[in-house]
Amino acid sequence: MLHILHAADLHLDAPFTGLPPDRARQRREELRDLPGRLAALARDRGADLVLLAGDLFDSGDTYAETTRALARALGQTGCPVCIAPGNHDFYAARSPYRVLSWPENVHLFSQAALEPLELPDLNCTVWGAAFTAPAREDSPLAGFAAPADGRVHLGVLHGEVDGRGRYGPLPREEIAASGLAYLALGHVHTCSGLQRAGETAWAYPGCPEGRGFDELEEKGCLWVTVDAGGVEAEFVPLARRRYRVVEVDLSGGETPEAALAAALPAGAGADILRFVLTGESGLEGVDLPPLEALAQSCCWSAQVRDRTRVRRDLWERAEEDTLTGLFLRNMRARISAAGAEEREGLELAVRFGLAALEHGEDCRP
Repeated sequence: MLHILHAADLHLDAPFTGLPPDRARQRREELRDLPGRLAALARDRGADLVLLAGDLFDSGDTYAETTRALARALGQTGCPVCIAPGNHDFYAARSPYRVLSWPENVHLFSQAALEPLELPDLNCTVWGAAFTAPAREDSPLAGFAAPADGRVHLGVLHGEVDGRGRYGPLPREEIAASGLAYLALGHVHTCSGLQRAGETAWAYPGCPEGRGFDELEEKGCLWVTVDAGGVEAEFVPLARRRYRVVEVDLSGGETPEAALAAALPAGAGADILRFVLTGESGLEGVDLPPLEALAQSCCWSAQVRDRTRVRRDLWERAEEDTLTGLFLRNMRARISAAGAEEREGLELAVRFGLAALEHGEDCRP
């Protein structure tokens, strides 16, 4: 049985441009601690192997302290570590991977073509390849089939399953033909869960720390078990801070402060939140600075976005001699004749109709 820690897309030294400068600096420092947490997880769980599927660095312009911190942490995993550089941290003459000597237990795949790493103590062979430029349009698995030699064959790659673009496209039929027991992938920042193509299991662990409001889910890595019975994968949360978007509906008539406080999710004190004010209110505009101060007091970092609309009388244009007036008069007659259960749906239809007639973007209350 093999116990594998599979992680990818650490994006060390990411700029966190969406945060205030002091918070962005703190997030970069916290991200630099991530390799140490991965190493501790590998030791605590007794990993036989760590597979890191690329984009460990956000770019080639990486601080020396970050590179040293990563190398030091990976040397403390207590097991072999395999790295397949991705499109952000591609292996080249000025790659951060070439800045210093890596611990003996760390193996860097440095060629675009698949290469084997024999691990006889584990009765295992790991196959990997590297991005050697910011993009590659060919599949690293093209024409590959692992030998039937009685060993467990694993793969670690940065690429895009079913992709058609510039980031190492990986057709499912090539994954199925590879003969690999497990293919550890990077590039997609959302955990895929365990997938299968033929007899080959594959997965994306997602990124272990979100970097913006486009990465909202719980973030972490995968703990993979490979044995004669097959492959299993467990998602292990790692993120210190989650990005969360919270909708605050002001249609109920509460003050914005009260509505925001009521919408605050439990356990969000360490997280990065964006409160989006929605619905219709009697306010011509929401005073955002006091709301942002309230939001900042509730969590580690917060933003407030106003997406409300001023409450309107649905029927204010009903007497106009226009298409809009005719539509409103007809709908008002239908609502008057409808039962209580049907009226809510008809009123929503009026809002949709007005939005279409007036070229409005959003008609929802």
